[in-house]
Amino acid sequence: MQSAMTTEDRCASCLDHPPHFASARSVARYRASAESDRRSLPSLIRRHKYGLDQSLHGALAEFLGDDLPYSAAVCDVVVPVPLHRRRLWWRGFNQAALLAMTIARRLDTPVELRSLTRSRVTMPQTSKDHDERRRNVRRAFAVTSSSRIRGRRVLLVDDVMTTGATVDECARVLIAAGAARVDVLTLARVL
Repeated sequence: MQSAMTTEDRCASCLDHPPHFASARSVARYRASAESDRRSLPSLIRRHKYGLDQSLHGALAEFLGDDLPYSAAVCDVVVPVPLHRRRLWWRGFNQAALLAMTIARRLDTPVELRSLTRSRVTMPQTSKDHDERRRNVRRAFAVTSSSRIRGRRVLLVDDVMTTGATVDECARVLIAAGAARVDVLTLARVL
């Protein structure tokens, strides 16, 4: 069972600006690598998201490994970070939703694909610093069905966590809708 985070477990940024989520875990580090290494995790993630290659989901799911950092005992529902409908239409899939479905199956926990929505288009986050990212995603998410969230422990899933601005805004909205707790699981974390 996952224990509560202590002050010693928090990074400097989280100590200065406590996030709305209770904890965040990532399976791997996201390290920029040479483009020639097409099997590296960053390369697979970029090709999956921006190369529109949905077939890479299986390879990315392998990076989750055998032991997830969270167990079913700490969450009641798995929720992916949503894409705006325009980006979803353009890409054809939500990579976070694919990961969330894989994780939910492994935890034998329900997945909520439509309870959290991206209510407005946001600019890509890749070239923004932490404050710009926070402003960019502020009020970009909404809970569509608070009855499916209220009182539940949510495991929020995304592919990559950079500054945490996106998952923090999602967690803020989920908590405001009555979630008992929000923990974050990402495939990779930029350090």
